[in-house]
Amino acid sequence: MTDRTPHRLDDLLARLTLPEKLGLLHQWQAPVPRLGLPSFRTGTEALHGVAWLGPATVFPQAVGLAATWNPELIRAVGAAVGDEVRATHQADPERVGLNVWAPVVNPLRDPRWGRNEEGWSEDPWLTGRLATAYARGLRGDHPTRLRTAPTLKHFLGYNNETDRATTSSDLPPRVLHEYELPAFRAPLAAGAAVAVMASYNRVNGVPAHLSPLIEGELRGWAEDDIMVVGDAGAVGNIAGVQGHLPDHVEGFAAALRAGIDSFTEDDRDSAPTVARLTEALHRGLIGESDVDRAVRRILAVRLRLGDLDPPGQDPYAGVRADVVDCPAHRELAREAARQSVVLLRNDGLLPLSPAETPRVAVLGPLADAVYEDWYSGTLPYAVSAYAGLAARLPEVTTHPGADRIALRVGDRHVHCPDRPEGGPLALDGAATRFDVFDWGQGVVALRAVGNGRHVGADETGVLVNDRPGPGDWVVRETFRFHHRADGTALLHHLATDRYVAVDGDGRLVVGADAGQAAVFTPELVADGAAEAAALAAAADVAVVALGNHPMVNGRETEDRVDLALPGRQEELLRAVHVANPRTVLVVTSSYPYAVGWAQEHLPAVLWTSHGGQEHGNGLADVLLGDADPGGRLTQTWYADTADLPELLDYDIIGADATYLYHRGEPLYPFGHGLSYARFHYAHLRSSAAVVPAGEEVEVSVEVTNTGVRPGTEVVQLYTRQRRSRVKQPLRQLRDFARVTLDPGVTARVTLRLRTDELAWWDETRGAMVVEDATHTLLVGRSARDVRLVGAVTVTAAAPTGARAGAAGGWAAGPAGRRPGPAAPGAAGTALPRRPLPAVQHRALTVRGDENLSAHGSLHRALAAARLHDGPLVAANLRKILGADMFFRSLMSAHNPGRVTYNADAAHALPAVLIESLVQSRPGVLRLLPAPLPGLDSGTLRGVRGRGRVVVEELAWDAAGVRARLVSAVAQRLRVRGPGGERVLALTPGRAVEVVFRR
Repeated sequence: MTDRTPHRLDDLLARLTLPEKLGLLHQWQAPVPRLGLPSFRTGTEALHGVAWLGPATVFPQAVGLAATWNPELIRAVGAAVGDEVRATHQADPERVGLNVWAPVVNPLRDPRWGRNEEGWSEDPWLTGRLATAYARGLRGDHPTRLRTAPTLKHFLGYNNETDRATTSSDLPPRVLHEYELPAFRAPLAAGAAVAVMASYNRVNGVPAHLSPLIEGELRGWAEDDIMVVGDAGAVGNIAGVQGHLPDHVEGFAAALRAGIDSFTEDDRDSAPTVARLTEALHRGLIGESDVDRAVRRILAVRLRLGDLDPPGQDPYAGVRADVVDCPAHRELAREAARQSVVLLRNDGLLPLSPAETPRVAVLGPLADAVYEDWYSGTLPYAVSAYAGLAARLPEVTTHPGADRIALRVGDRHVHCPDRPEGGPLALDGAATRFDVFDWGQGVVALRAVGNGRHVGADETGVLVNDRPGPGDWVVRETFRFHHRADGTALLHHLATDRYVAVDGDGRLVVGADAGQAAVFTPELVADGAAEAAALAAAADVAVVALGNHPMVNGRETEDRVDLALPGRQEELLRAVHVANPRTVLVVTSSYPYAVGWAQEHLPAVLWTSHGGQEHGNGLADVLLGDADPGGRLTQTWYADTADLPELLDYDIIGADATYLYHRGEPLYPFGHGLSYARFHYAHLRSSAAVVPAGEEVEVSVEVTNTGVRPGTEVVQLYTRQRRSRVKQPLRQLRDFARVTLDPGVTARVTLRLRTDELAWWDETRGAMVVEDATHTLLVGRSARDVRLVGAVTVTAAAPTGARAGAAGGWAAGPAGRRPGPAAPGAAGTALPRRPLPAVQHRALTVRGDENLSAHGSLHRALAAARLHDGPLVAANLRKILGADMFFRSLMSAHNPGRVTYNADAAHALPAVLIESLVQSRPGVLRLLPAPLPGLDSGTLRGVRGRGRVVVEELAWDAAGVRARLVSAVAQRLRVRGPGGERVLALTPGRAVEVVFRR
């Protein structure tokens, strides 16, 4: 809800000078004392706790919170994080801003994405629902004031770290509207989020910070203004690594025009941003109105945060400093860790009984460790898996399973100090022993046994044992051994991409190439797998904790290359299982692994994300049966990397990707998770068998706990459309309900199917449409574990004169802006009935100033008109975004053999228009005036060249296609058409004709 005094914004804008306004466009906004405007900073990280600002409650990673399938719990976590942001802000208002950069709503399309742990689900609807819950908690419940200002990340099509600033996420229209946009739309339409961050990548070749979707889609989803912020350094990329514009002045101006309001550039130094925007004003690239528009959006958010209120009026000003890591938040962190545990496999070994299994060995690199990720807060304390079980069981042992080695160069061993602060590694003194942790792909970390600190390279390149572990933006604590045939090895430092050598003082330093590198002989002191297996053999049960380090091999800036467990971790697991078949695998990770061997051989497998400070307690609660494992997967666990398409293939429909389209057999399907109880499903009912599009259907089912323990079940509703004109998902989540039942208890669980969410994007109409179709109702425990099946038929009466699809009629919703909030997901609504325009039998004149893709009555008129050989004149089409839809409708309706297309403004002719015309009945397209200025060759599919190219005339019939082209510059132009390609030599201003024979 907006503030009721918008005149305050008008007043502020009128009183601010232009330089003051420009100063507000940077992340670090300077104060304006004369107007009582304090300083302001965008961008406090709050992904799963307050990050980078000292100790704060650390909750499970977002992908772990998502596994709870519990929106109310997630909302409570968001509220707790929001309160801790408020408390931290009150302690340091200049450094800590109330604009928080969370949640991340990019659907988890590919589990190899390095930032997988930041997202919620591969399903856009579930992502939208859970992210909305978290954002609601962050923003608070006050009608006009915000606790914090949540910012959705990262708009748009962002699922790869590999070359992220230069790659293009190519999104076909259906993927864009059905998969990528809905997750952003839901929190904005619900009013839960108030800002959005643009992403680093390109989208369909255009830098995301210049995307027309910012204005064309994003800003139509909410009642209030949406503030859009740039990602760190991303606007500078436009004229930098992306090379999209010639200089930074043009790049910054273009970003402002495209809708970027706040520039996250040059850290705290706003001067370069202000200078570039000032120069853009001088060049006429932007006007003061562009500046005012952005400043108004920024000030609107600040007003809602109470930033401009007199003292005493801020409803959140009373948040106390001791709320940070308070007892209530600790208990909430434990509950979140508990509910996020997913039981993937269990043959009855779990839950453990302290009486029957008093001796437990907790083994592996994550047995006695709790790691922070890049967006974690500083852990105020940490309960590991080992600590959580040791507090509850009489005899618990542990071992990391890491090999212990010494390193020798020639006849001298590597030594480092045992003191807590560590020191340089050098060839001097007794051999230091190092534990070697394998984090996959040959990447290892070395931990000095003497002081328990990791080895890393300091700023001078000297290796020192003074680090808590791999961390920081540049990880300087990871290495690869390059083994040689004679048993020696070179040590490669990954951050510098250089080798370790020995300097004149005998110290180990990085900076050499392979030819000058020191030659090490690794000496095995202790076999980690063998020692762990010995502990397992002496225990009643072995719990092996494997997974990833969140700062290594899969994090921001680095994607994974496969789904395999690190090699030495896999070896450890197998060795422990040989020693004790009663082995439980606990995968603690930021993403899925292909753990097929474990699924086949082990009695129990669980997964949890990096669970924050209460990780071990929450895990112990589940392992010992004090809590039922209520977590469910929100993304598919594939059996093999080969089941995935290329990382940069964003076309999930064409690639059969995600649970929506994947036809293979997953290792663990979307929605999977077991309980210690057993559940029986019966008596599926739906409130209607046939409903019109736009109605809601209630689907209910009886669920009975047939087990002997209380249990939690997540009842899931999926649908599949039986017939369609286009490829449809194999299954798609529509609703779910989390229910806890005592043994023998039956509950009727009601789920809701919103039929407008059955819409798909129809490219021929530029709208979301719902077809006449029967949809299978699938109710069960996961996307593949379906217990009951039903059906509902949705009727979408065809508009007058519309051509029915293969599945019957259709109902359509307008493209572009859609007023008012909507339910999560991409909704399609019936077009309003409008009077049809006058239609002449032999000619039709259209005079329109609106987007034709939203002009349903025109489409219906064209479909009904039989114009035969009469001319069609389309005049005054100032907004031609929908011109391709106009002509597709025209060509589908027995229409003319000759077309004159007369436009009164320069524009780019859509490639889809060209394709539609040349595939239709014989005709001619003439552009008037000829030549038409502003036709960019990049907009014509099949036309590739440089500079501006004009298609003066395009004629087509059954024999082929003829085009007359004019270029503004001399160039060789490659043109593709029916039957092949032509290379044309063009000279400025001279028409060249090309003919393609079918």
